[in-house]
Amino acid sequence: MQNAKIFFGSNAVSKEQVSERVSPYSGEVVSTAPVCDAKDAKKALQIAQDAAKFAKKSTLAQRCSWILDVAQKLREKKEDIARTITDEVGKPITFARVEVERCIETLTLSAETMRTMSGETINTDAYASGKKTMAFFRREPAGVVVAITPFNFPLNLVAHKLGPALVAGNAVVLKPTPEAPLTAYKFAKLFIESEYAIPDALSVVYGDAEVGSTLISSNIPRVISFTGSVPVGNIITKNAGIKKVGLELGGNAATFIEKSADLAYAATKCALGAFVNSGQVCISLQRIYVQEEIYDEFAELMASETKKLKVGSPYEEDTFMGPLIDDEACLRAMSWVESAIKEGAIPLLVPQLEGRVFHPCVMANVRDDMAIVCEEVFAPIVSLVKVATFDDAIERMNDSPYGLQFSIFTNDLSLTNRAIDELDAGGIVINDMPTLRFDIQPYGGVKLSGVGREGPRFAIEEMTEIKSVVIC
Repeated sequence: MQNAKIFFGSNAVSKEQVSERVSPYSGEVVSTAPVCDAKDAKKALQIAQDAAKFAKKSTLAQRCSWILDVAQKLREKKEDIARTITDEVGKPITFARVEVERCIETLTLSAETMRTMSGETINTDAYASGKKTMAFFRREPAGVVVAITPFNFPLNLVAHKLGPALVAGNAVVLKPTPEAPLTAYKFAKLFIESEYAIPDALSVVYGDAEVGSTLISSNIPRVISFTGSVPVGNIITKNAGIKKVGLELGGNAATFIEKSADLAYAATKCALGAFVNSGQVCISLQRIYVQEEIYDEFAELMASETKKLKVGSPYEEDTFMGPLIDDEACLRAMSWVESAIKEGAIPLLVPQLEGRVFHPCVMANVRDDMAIVCEEVFAPIVSLVKVATFDDAIERMNDSPYGLQFSIFTNDLSLTNRAIDELDAGGIVINDMPTLRFDIQPYGGVKLSGVGREGPRFAIEEMTEIKSVVIC
């Protein structure tokens, strides 16, 4: 067991009162973190406010060297960090290593992107009301960024906030998920101990509602960057005040299997998209709309592909699916399945819960009015819904309060073009799972799925201000 510490700027601080993090797989205590309060949050914000003045004056060369140095140190500590992720959130070790690699890419992209981002000159004499001047705009750091991150990607989603914010010249107060404090602490320690670090530009505090509300409602931050649930996103929106607020919220990802698609390929991809990370992904595939002519064949293929996935200990190299994050998540997942069965759905695989490991569940004969497809499940459960036509599928996929990512499997080019035009989501994937995400791309949703976009270039835009200059 290892202990996370608070970072008040560059100073690591312990507290007498700590919270214990229990492994979702073994039930053993794997880490502890200080119990923070509103006073700690205010102290971190004040340090960040002072540090932001120096961060703004730092050179881009220093900030890029800083971020790239962290990326290099992370590569050297890859196995330790991956193991910490597995310990704290139960992610299979193979996928934990993938997350570390993605984090390294995210940091590298942040530095490379910032090197090439610039303003532009403006033709102020373009209209008769203007005149010829020297005019341009440039980007400047917003100031203090509050970053609040979730448990499902406890490293890379932190990187998606720290990398862009720090390389752009901001100071950051990070409140990581309570489920993975040690992962965040080890990551932040790499920033703070780097020879290129800007003193006090990063602080880390832990906690839930009290700490979060203090950070959000303070007048010090200019940017709030949050990834998490819709209810908390609503609270942030109501309490943040006049700030730049980026919200990466829930999803109800869907795909359509059209009769011209390669069904075996589609089933393989859908099994991966539905059950990776035990379904605990905002873009986890939850709804599969299948054209009625191929419904039975696809259902059989989907069940067969799902059976191939190894479920069990996250420490074994070939495990695909480990445990859910906690007992509450397990009870919620089982209640989704039991409710759907009572409403007439048929499980193609027997619902099974061993400890906190909830085996993947494929539900057939599902209707759109069932809660299992209306809400975000956030568990290894996927539903098959029979549809007559592409138009029917589009209407049903869009009939959701969420709009994060959708996909379609087809070999019909005209349907591909229509899907791109007509699906109401932040991201559209053709011939792959809607769970597909590249860190270089803009990522975010519409409707209740959030506001703003992540991905280094797009996050930098969110975390900077445009200053317009005219020289007459």
